[in-house]
Amino acid sequence: MTRRAETTRFAPSPTGPLHPGHALSALFAAREAGPEGSFLLRIEDIDSTRCREPFVEGIFADLAWLGLAWPAPVWRQSARMGTYARALDSLKAEGLLYPCFCSRADIAREIAASASAPHGPDGPLYPGTCRGLPSEEAARRIAAGAPHAWRLDMGKALARAPRLAWHDRDRGSRTATPEIFGDVVLARRDTPASYHLAVALDDAAQGITCVTRGEDLLPATHVHRLLQYLLNLPTPEWRHHRLLADASGHRLAKRTGAPTLSSLRDAGATPEEVKALIGWAG
Repeated sequence: MTRRAETTRFAPSPTGPLHPGHALSALFAAREAGPEGSFLLRIEDIDSTRCREPFVEGIFADLAWLGLAWPAPVWRQSARMGTYARALDSLKAEGLLYPCFCSRADIAREIAASASAPHGPDGPLYPGTCRGLPSEEAARRIAAGAPHAWRLDMGKALARAPRLAWHDRDRGSRTATPEIFGDVVLARRDTPASYHLAVALDDAAQGITCVTRGEDLLPATHVHRLLQYLLNLPTPEWRHHRLLADASGHRLAKRTGAPTLSSLRDAGATPEEVKALIGWAG
């Protein structure tokens, strides 16, 4: 059977140098695309407070060193703010979003005062403090410049959607249960679009047929499937790869001090040695 051509992507955030886990993710996406498909590079630089241009240049250099190639131009989320804003406006017009003025400290106090706060993949769920705020009061606060996020009213969203499913190529058909995240944030003042919103829109716009990423992001797919329905976006398939861990079982990542690809290269490592390090068979 002839394998169909796929369009995949590797979409790092330029908040630091790439490490071996990134190498695994990029190689995995390129392999899933296949020789007749398209492997795209996307820079997820929506967080202007943490993203740096030297890290973008480092991403290009590290991936080229690994032997990967991608077509130009490279999409950057920072150039797509208008697209994200229009999607948010659409959801607001349908009454599916509400402004949340709670700080992280406010939310923590609410959760602490609860006898049994429900938990989701990211920890305790938002208790819905601002969900019932009168629209006039919310508008007054926004006009006064009060910091706020925009949350998806999960109850209303689920009432609009049929029972949704998605397909993981290693795990089969999965029923979407986005309620496990509660009322997720889709935008903040300092970050105009959340990871969930931006990824769903970008994957659709770039024609991604198979979303590849680490298995730590598998739960997020439940939210992305709901957003695809609400925003009338196509549904791709997904494939989630294993995560790299050290000898003690701890995940190799930027925040855990994993070696960077550039440091390995500077120390004399070859691309083949890095591939052996991550257990990549090609």
